[in-house]
Amino acid sequence: MSAADATRLPPTFNRLAWSNLAAQSAEQVALAAAPIVAVLLLGVGEGQTGLLQTALTLPFILFAIPAGLLADRISRRWLMAGAEALRAVALGGILLLIWLGWMTLPLLALLGFIAVCGTVAYSVAAPALVPSLVNPQQLPAANARIELARTVAFASGPALGGVLVGWVGAAPAFGFAAALSVIAVVLLSGIYEPTRAPAPRRHPLQDIKEGAVFVLHHKLLRPVFITQFIFNTASFLLLAVFVPYAVRHLGLSATGVGTTLAMYGVGMVVGALLATRVMKRLAFGTVIGLGPVTGFVAATVMALTTIVPSPLLAGLSFFLLGVGPILWVISTTTLRQSVTPPSLLGRVSAINIMSYGARPLGSALGAIVGGFYSAEACLYLAAAIFAAQALVILMSPAVSLTRQPDMVGDGPALRAC
Repeated sequence: MSAADATRLPPTFNRLAWSNLAAQSAEQVALAAAPIVAVLLLGVGEGQTGLLQTALTLPFILFAIPAGLLADRISRRWLMAGAEALRAVALGGILLLIWLGWMTLPLLALLGFIAVCGTVAYSVAAPALVPSLVNPQQLPAANARIELARTVAFASGPALGGVLVGWVGAAPAFGFAAALSVIAVVLLSGIYEPTRAPAPRRHPLQDIKEGAVFVLHHKLLRPVFITQFIFNTASFLLLAVFVPYAVRHLGLSATGVGTTLAMYGVGMVVGALLATRVMKRLAFGTVIGLGPVTGFVAATVMALTTIVPSPLLAGLSFFLLGVGPILWVISTTTLRQSVTPPSLLGRVSAINIMSYGARPLGSALGAIVGGFYSAEACLYLAAAIFAAQALVILMSPAVSLTRQPDMVGDGPALRAC
């Protein structure tokens, strides 16, 4: 087998990658359209839109662990297909209610909540499915492809959702998102998933404990989880205060703020495109360390705007905040897939998603520190927290890895960690 054949991703994985693009795009279009519909169609105010956004983020906290349990007990492909079908039904329900004129904010929040439950199950199961579709050497390229799809959807989905609502109305926007979910289901139905040994039937709490103990006792995964939790806190602290800070201190218009924030998506796309080459040229542990260090540099550049109020520096900060951490996501996902027994992949993936629970903490910090002190104080605090997360990973054995760890199997790996 030639080197090109060894690195060429198989057709069954490519179906997963296209399914991921459709699913992520459906999510982003719907998430962008929901608050627009709430304001323009239902006439709600800021407080009520805040409650809507809460309903659209709660499933990540409430259902990540149950989704991980399911991903380790049943077919991951069918779990993902069922999750996308659930999202399509929920989005179709929103479409129908808008057409009939029966839409209310509670119904929008409820159906949006159900749709995001589908997102959670898909997001948990996908990283657990990838190692069964490609060989170990292909994992970095496969994860880069998955993250590129997510990044493209993240960068373009909100704009597409806004344009659809503006051009063709609210109902067709949700109809388009539902159609994307149906496409994802069709693509998933054509994936061959190798059969796994049936999981032993135990109490769910015992399974949850097993996954948590594995992550928190593993010398490589524990610092990765801690770093990610701190990173999410710091990044959402920065995001919570940037818009008013940019308008007041940097003198940016609404267009300028949007353009600056868009550099985050640009950085993510660039990072995802370069990830495979970077991981071939640098030691595996070095790539893991790049994300947190780049995050600290980005926060430092943003703090520098308090002295040199330049929109260019703010744009550079968001670009770095996108390009470095996307390398972190790809490299640490590959690490988890390599060192985690196949029977635990779903629960370990779910615990990783639970680190997103730090995002409300970061937003709350922004509200408190910004309210009592200033946005500038928030930027300095964010830089300090970013420094802490960089130190955590730099002091861990993960950054000393010269190459991707060998894949482990079930049984012995559980005892080794």
